[in-house]
Order: sequence, then structure tokens, then C-alpha cells
Amino acid sequence: MSARVASAVRAGIVVTGTEVLTGRVVDRNGPWLAERLRELGVDVAHNIVVGDRPQDVRDALGWLASAGMDLIVTSGGLGPTEDDLTAAVVGEFQGRPSALDEALEGRIWKILEGLMIRWPDLDEEAIRRSNRKQAMVPEGATVLEPVGTAPGLIVPPPASASSGPSVVVLPGPPRELQPMWRAAVETEAFKAATAGATVYRQHMLRLFGIPESEIANTMLQAREAGIDLDALEITTCLRRGEVEVVTRYEPPQQGIYDAFAGLVADRHPRELFSDDGTSVDEQVAELLRSSGRSIATAESCTGGLLAGRLTDLAGSSAYVLGGLVVYSNAAKTALAGVSPELIERTGAVSVEVAEALADGAIAAVGADVGVGITGIAGPGGGTEEKPVGTVCFSVAATDGSRVTRRLVLPGGRFDVRDRSTTVAMHLIRRVLRGEAAG
Repeated sequence: MSARVASAVRAGIVVTGTEVLTGRVVDRNGPWLAERLRELGVDVAHNIVVGDRPQDVRDALGWLASAGMDLIVTSGGLGPTEDDLTAAVVGEFQGRPSALDEALEGRIWKILEGLMIRWPDLDEEAIRRSNRKQAMVPEGATVLEPVGTAPGLIVPPPASASSGPSVVVLPGPPRELQPMWRAAVETEAFKAATAGATVYRQHMLRLFGIPESEIANTMLQAREAGIDLDALEITTCLRRGEVEVVTRYEPPQQGIYDAFAGLVADRHPRELFSDDGTSVDEQVAELLRSSGRSIATAESCTGGLLAGRLTDLAGSSAYVLGGLVVYSNAAKTALAGVSPELIERTGAVSVEVAEALADGAIAAVGADVGVGITGIAGPGGGTEEKPVGTVCFSVAATDGSRVTRRLVLPGGRFDVRDRSTTVAMHLIRRVLRGEAAG
């Protein structure tokens, strides 16, 4: 990765919640906020996850402030329970005492009255105490109206300080945080805190069938060719068997990025399948829609994961007809019509069975394209001839085109199953693009 792009405005994110810190809940807010800040030209320097301990939140705020952040965004800790203390901690950290906002208390109570109607046995006095807690607002803060029951805040630096970060305080549930964020960025307080933000452009190249180390070699060749990669911020990531190359830069560096992207395309013409960030899933969906063709699957080791991936995108009912999960040999025969003699002769994990599964998927639901997958995901079941990770694929179309592959995929059970869906998607793409012979 090259040096970061310089920015006039830098930000840190603090995600609170012991459930997030311990992994019981996966953090979705930090990455989402980072992307939204990037879109606004704000450079996100740090994303910190802390538990529901006030001192840990204070420590995170203090460290980010000492690191020169212009803006801090917090997520979580705004509910009615005793461990929801983010607003109070932020107010204290910013040197702004909190006081009850009676008008806000009334607005929150109107929301809570609906709960009282639905659950008449609730303790009204306890709910009112919780309501008052959520209506405590630090001096000088901008209130962000509740989406659920908890308001958000934008708390400016201490009145006595000549500099320091503003803190945007948001709830934890994404369904509340995301609409509140959109309201926050429209406030004068937020605009003042992010004044001087730059403009970023960001592009993603996606490659398949190439190790991440080869991209490192390409970047070395770019430097040797005189391309100033230090003017770009480039990150590479191996995900689901694909290499993603994400480049962020400011508009004056457009020519440098174009030279770098052109070199990648020249060095990896077959492996570069997306120069605009579109995923193979999106490309397959568009190819199926535009051609009017339908697809079906017959899966053994992936257990329906490919069918699930094909139907992840909205509108997939227009081209996905169905899928067969044929885990046992008996199911392969009964549902996909695979000959027991074929299984006996070649084994359930073979290119011949994969081809029969693809044909069986087409026949079962009348699809134009069928996909067959059979393999050994592990951790047991491998042999010297067919080690764990051996997966056979076949994608067939009613026009006679077909691509069949046998691969040994790395990783544990999850990795083998997940990467198998990626391999299958790329084979589908090849068939749909008329590249089955390659």
C-alpha cells in the first residue's frame, strides 16, 4: 500500500458495544461510516471498537483527539439502559455539561407512548426515567432527531479550546444510524466540522485467477516504468478467491491512475474481469437479463450456496428458475438424474458427475443454463487421488456450450465452499460471454 492521500479533514470512528468487541455482533457501522465519509472527501484514519465501559470510550476519544482528528463519529451507547453512556461521556470529554432538554423529552415520550399502548403492563415511571436520560443534551450540541427512540448529537469542541474534534454521536442499530447520518451531514454543525474536505476519486479493479503476489509484481513494474504510485493510495485484498485493487486519489492524479490501470490491463488481460468495480455477480445477472436466458443449479458440496448467491441480487426471479441440493448419491440420482453407474465408475466427485449435474439442473426445471458442483469440502473425506478441496464444476447451456473444471481449492471447509461459488460464477460468466472454448 502506498502512502495515504493527504487530506485537509481527518476523522476517526469509535464503535461502542461489548457485543461488538467480543464478536457476538459483527460491526457493520464502522465500514459503512468510513465509506460515507470518503464520499464527502474526509480521510478516515482510524476505526476503533471499544466495550461499554466509560473509561474505554474516554480513552478512545482522547487518543483520536491527540492524533489530530478533526472529526470523531461514535456509534452505539445511546439507549435507555445503564450501559448506554456514550452521550454523557462525550459531553464530559468535550467539556460541555449536559442538561435536560424538556422539549426533546416530550418528543421522545410521544414515540414511547406507542409502546405503552402495545404493552400496557410496562412500568411507566421506569420508561419516563429512561426517557429523561436520553433527553440529556451537552451544552451547545446539535440534536439529531430520533429515528428509533434515541436522539443523536453533534457536540462541538470545548468552548475554551482553540481547536479539537467535533464529535458526531449516533445510535448503534444500522436502521437508525443510517437515516440519522443523512440528517447529520445536512446540519451547519457538521458542515463546519468538515469544512475544507477534499474530493476523492476511487476506483476498483477486480481480477480472478491470479495470486495477490502477482499484483505486487505489477506495482513494482509500474514504479520501474516511472508511474508515481506514491501519488495514489492503493490497497489490494484477496477476497472470495478474487483480487481487488482499490485506488483512491484526488482529481489532479487522474493521469497517474490511468497509467497504472492501463498497465494492469496490459499485464493481466484475461484475469482482469472488471475495471469499473462491478462484481462478477452483477455481471452474471446482467448477462442473464440481457440475453433472456434462465439458470438452474445442482449442488453437492456447496449445499445451495451458489443458488443463494445467484438470488442475492434484486430481480433475480427473472432468470433464476431454481436449484437442487443433491448432497447424497441417492439425491444426485433421484433429483438430477445422474446415473448410479456413472457415480460408481467415476466417483461422486468427478468432472463426469459435475457435467451430469449441470445437465440434470437444466432438465429438472427447463433452464437455459445449468451448473453442477461436486467436491470434498473437508475436513475429512479426502484421498491421495482426490484430496480435501477437490471440487469439480460444469456449466452447460442448451446451445451446446460447456465449461468443465476440476480444481483443488485451498483453505478450510468454509473457504472451499465459498470459493467454489466464486469459481462457478466466473465459469457461468464465460459461458454467457461465449468464451466456453477458452
